[in-house]
Amino acid sequence: MFDPERMQTVRRLIVDYVRSPSLRHLRDPHAVDDLTKGIFDAIDRQQSVWRKWEGEREALLRAATCTWTPTEDLQAFLNDLPGPRLTHTDVAQRLRAIQEEPYTRYPDAELREDCLALYAREKADGTELPAIIGALREFVETESERRRQTALADFRRQQDEARQALEQRFLAGADCKWAKVGTTRDLYCRVNGRAYRLSPTPQKRWALFRIQAVDDSGVRIGIYGTRGDANKALAAMAYEPEPR
Repeated sequence: MFDPERMQTVRRLIVDYVRSPSLRHLRDPHAVDDLTKGIFDAIDRQQSVWRKWEGEREALLRAATCTWTPTEDLQAFLNDLPGPRLTHTDVAQRLRAIQEEPYTRYPDAELREDCLALYAREKADGTELPAIIGALREFVETESERRRQTALADFRRQQDEARQALEQRFLAGADCKWAKVGTTRDLYCRVNGRAYRLSPTPQKRWALFRIQAVDDSGVRIGIYGTRGDANKALAAMAYEPEPR
């Protein structure tokens, strides 16, 4: 049955979503999941056990789920909106229920103090609560992305350092796993004091060579379909007597 009230609720959710000035927020899968969940909740609200959450109340609370907005301030603002009076427990438990839904994020504990400090500054300036929640969401999104990029850069740096350490280990004559040396696509390793090179072939296979030095053309041992196959062969032959 057509329900104008629910249609208006869904329309309001979509309008609020596309009003965001952040393209990153609009494209964020978590934000899309939040919008989708909000639409389903609006459609299914007649079957909901949460009777006090109508109209703008639900949308505002969902927007605040990851922001560390003080519950007592949420309660005061929500009680100024149309609907039955909300207690502190009403707000806290509805917020918890939303946070426990699939695709909904809990607030990040590491951002708690920064969020509360930003909230306090905006409140002191007289910013209204929906705008503060919007600012907090943008801060959380920006900071989460910054931390993700920092973690990715740290991971790449650690990978590069490990690659360089492995390369130096091979060049120093120590036993080591497969290492890249310079810019070549070849891989080098040393087992039982013996050096080997693994070179990709045009047929997307791997040619294994016994070498004496990096610039040595070497003696081909065999061609293998995968690096795993080459490793199995190498594990045995590296400890067998070498042909003269």
